[in-house]
Amino acid sequence: MSLSEALSFTEPITEPDILADIEALPAEDELPWDDGEPTETPRHREQMEVLIHSLQAHWSERRNYYVGGNMFLHYDPQSRRKFRGPDFFLALDVEERERKSWVVWQEGMWFPDVVIELLSDTTRHTDKGEKKTLYERVFRTGEYYLYDPHSQEFVAYHLQGPHFHYEEVKPDAAGKIFSPTVGLYLFVQNKWLRWMTPEGVVLPTPMELADQERQRADQERARADQAEQLLAEYRRRFGNLE
Repeated sequence: MSLSEALSFTEPITEPDILADIEALPAEDELPWDDGEPTETPRHREQMEVLIHSLQAHWSERRNYYVGGNMFLHYDPQSRRKFRGPDFFLALDVEERERKSWVVWQEGMWFPDVVIELLSDTTRHTDKGEKKTLYERVFRTGEYYLYDPHSQEFVAYHLQGPHFHYEEVKPDAAGKIFSPTVGLYLFVQNKWLRWMTPEGVVLPTPMELADQERQRADQERARADQAEQLLAEYRRRFGNLE
């Protein structure tokens, strides 16, 4: 098997000569990882962070996964400039470490299991055409979602059948789409694409968790103050407790 043939498969590679050839390929420190271009709008950036950070908080005890966004994903060892930068992607069963970019041949030929692209007027055509074809036929990414943070357009594709082709998945009656890979629903709430558990709990972001904790602390202080006031009133009327 040649190197080019090996890189066309997603099964583990064990042949020593092929592994040696892969070791000789450029690694993430040798490849571009930032084009200096910001995300489309502040809304796009915030939406990306909501999806990433809420999932990370929910999976705080989980290991061996990687979730990233707007970072280079290198998939062609023949070209340093051939890459994509999904707004959100998730890969399961991978080494837990920090990365500058995702280099497929460094990851045991592992492509993302889930990709979410945030639509805009400048990316809509590519996201629905060229990228969809790439993720379906080359990456074989199991789940591909598209969401427009401004219009709230939400489309989902899951890889189906023996020939691995995308079929559109329609939302349920409540507007939710289940992600089998993540084990959670995706749905739009107040113009934001959010994760939801099967029990109906919306995954909070770390900021929302901090706000919830502050509210609980404020409620505890209020209850403690009320109890102290009641005790003071009791003592005023009946004297100290024995």
